[in-house]
Formats: sequence, structure tokens, C-alpha cells
Amino acid sequence: MNLSWISARGAGIAAYSLLAAGTMWGLLLSSKMLAGRISTKSLTFVHEALSVGALIATIIHVAAILTDQYVGFTLVDVLVPGATSWRPLAVAFGIVALYGMILTSSTFYIRRRIGQATWRAIHYLTYGVFTSALLHGIKAGTDSHGPLAVALYGGTGVVVLALTAIRVASYGEESPRTTRTATARTATARTATARTSAARTATARTPAARTVKSGGRTPTPRHPLGSDPWSGSSPTGSAATRPERSPDR
Repeated sequence: MNLSWISARGAGIAAYSLLAAGTMWGLLLSSKMLAGRISTKSLTFVHEALSVGALIATIIHVAAILTDQYVGFTLVDVLVPGATSWRPLAVAFGIVALYGMILTSSTFYIRRRIGQATWRAIHYLTYGVFTSALLHGIKAGTDSHGPLAVALYGGTGVVVLALTAIRVASYGEESPRTTRTATARTATARTATARTSAARTATARTPAARTVKSGGRTPTPRHPLGSDPWSGSSPTGSAATRPERSPDR
């Protein structure tokens, strides 16, 4: 056991742990389980930090392997799947996981250019990246059968599987924050509509509005009996019923 092997193994375990944590965090983020408790910006920042951290640890893991003389890996062996003769399938899983991490981590910085739909589609590859890293750790790790390694791989695998089931079950459901926003917008729209209706009703009741409706003529008030008793007209339209005034009046 030399320093290069310790560095390679330690960086590998750290890379897998960060990748598993990033995968779990991404599932919590997409399933809206933390919506309303933590801001979306903070959730995305943590997810990005875990993903980038896993990628950096993986690069250190690969660099340490190249310096280790036990197997004698070449650059082609650690970059081309199936090129090495030492556990080619296990190493191939690790190489696939490396390329997957590079792809998914880089999308954080081009998200606005590629759009939300493309960004999300690419991040679905995280399931394959995590599975490849898990199989690489189990098959290539020299101490993968130890109790700590079994607890790490088994525990993270079960948690990711459970969170994936929850994510699938909650697919299409709106988050509480989204629901509250939609409810608030509906209430605001209803209030605005009610105020508009009240304003229109008040406008229709004003004298100016009645004048407009009557064609610009102000309606003449009618006598309670239906006619002016001194105007020469009666409810029946006859002028004979008008009383005559005496000359001395």
C-alpha cells in the first residue's frame, strides 16, 4: 500500500460519495420535496456544488491511478472504455461515469443557452452516471467487500432508488409554492374584475351617463299625475280640463 494507491482510493470514494449526494439532492429538488422551505437558487447552488465537487474528485482519482505502478495504467486505458486488460468492464463503467459527469456538470454554465427542457433532458443521464459509478466502485474497488464499502454502496443505492420511486409517483404534481402562486393570481384577477364591474355600475348611475344613453338630451322630470295641470295637457291629452283663471287673478 503506497501513497498513490491511498490517494486513488480515497479520491474515488470521495467522488462516489459526492456524486451520490448530488444525485439525491437532484431528486429532492425535482420532486419538490423541499419547495417552500429553501429558495430555488440555494437548492440549485448546492446541486451544482456537489456535481462539480464529484467531477474534481474523479479527476484526482484518475490522476492518482496514472501515477500508481501496481497496474501501470496508461492515458488511453483510463480514457477509452475497454482499452485496458485489467478488469476492462469495471474500468469501462468508471470511464462512462467520468464522461457523464463532465457533460452534466458543464450544463450548469450553459443552461440559459440550451434552454430548460434540454438542460433537464441531459440531467436525466445522472441516473446512468450514478449506476455506472456504483458498478465501477463495486467491481474495481479492492476493498469493495469490506463493511464500510458495503454500507456506502448499499445505503446510497437504496436511498437513490427510494427517491426515484417518489419522484415518479409525484410526476406532474405542482409544488405548494406553485399552487399558492396560482391561487394568489386567481384571487387578484377576481378582485380586479369585481372592481371593474363596480366602477362600470357606478358610472352607469351618474347623470352624465343617463344623458349619453338618452341621445344627449337631459330627461325632463314628469309631474306625479303624469302631466302639468297648468300646461294645457292632461293624462288623456285633452286641454278642456284645464281650469280657467278669473280676470281679477
